[in-house]
Amino acid sequence: MSTAWLVQKRTGQGGWADAFWSLGLGAAGVGVALFPIDGAAPSLRQYLAALLIGLWGLRLGSHIAVRAAHEEREDARYARLRKDWGSGFQVKMFGFLMLQAGAAAFLALSVMAAARNPALGLTLQDAVATLIFVGALFGEAVSDRQLAAFKRNPANKGGVCDVGLWAWSRHPNYFFEWVSWCAWPVFAINLSGEWPWGWLALTGPAYMYWLLTKVSGVPLLEEHMRQSRPEAFEAYAARTSAFFPRPPRR
Repeated sequence: MSTAWLVQKRTGQGGWADAFWSLGLGAAGVGVALFPIDGAAPSLRQYLAALLIGLWGLRLGSHIAVRAAHEEREDARYARLRKDWGSGFQVKMFGFLMLQAGAAAFLALSVMAAARNPALGLTLQDAVATLIFVGALFGEAVSDRQLAAFKRNPANKGGVCDVGLWAWSRHPNYFFEWVSWCAWPVFAINLSGEWPWGWLALTGPAYMYWLLTKVSGVPLLEEHMRQSRPEAFEAYAARTSAFFPRPPRR
């Protein structure tokens, strides 16, 4: 995240921080998943957890990196922080990114708890967790593609994306991001009682939900939308769920 701070300082694009965070958390997740247990070779569950968190980091990190490299305007959330923090932006931004590094380390604990579940072999529980994770990854990718296609259309300039999944949730990408973290407790919790540390994985989705809905996701983005396109956003918000998908109101 120190490197992320240097890159955003050089480019003036705060969105690079999210790319570094995603790639860094993905790499950390792979590391803690494959770390040897009592010197033994990694189990199938460890390899599966490493594969999934690695794919997550690569997909999200590369998506954000491409966006940061090609968008002329800075990510709305960081543009708002730049405005609010004024001349102290860079100092406060460094502290903010160090907090993000701590958040990533905390989230990696869920991956570790899942990977180290001592249950022999892969079970139906692992299959369910994998389906949840892959389904969430797919849903997030579809959300990102729908938003990108909406932005590319000049006719939509000044409007709010309300097509596809975005008609059911104002933040479907954040929703599916949260769902992907719900997979780790399913991997981790051992109902036989052999692995009490598995319950630690519940902190991942709880913490991610708090981050997305109360801290750096929904609040900053929606504040920007209210200021930049107030009428369109208020109409959109009146008919569309903020987070959990549901059919739009009439």
